[in-house]
Amino acid sequence: MYLNGVAQSEGVEYLVADGELHFTARLEHEKVGRGRWTSMFLGIAGSYGKDDSVDVIYEVAGERRIAAKLRITP
Repeated sequence: MYLNGVAQSEGVEYLVADGELHFTARLEHEKVGRGRWTSMFLGIAGSYGKDDSVDVIYEVAGERRIAAKLRITP
């Protein structure tokens, strides 16, 4: 399990319960509105808000799978 590209340890940075990952730190996903998106597209402004990314590498029947940019819910 990786948070923002950094490997995390189960039982320290996160727990697995009821098929969900529960983190000890608060995670956030930046919401970009139409005006902000347009200004980023035109190169007027960048995106500087907090935007955490969760990726999970796991195996099913011996096959390696990756779930990237998982949805973050409070």
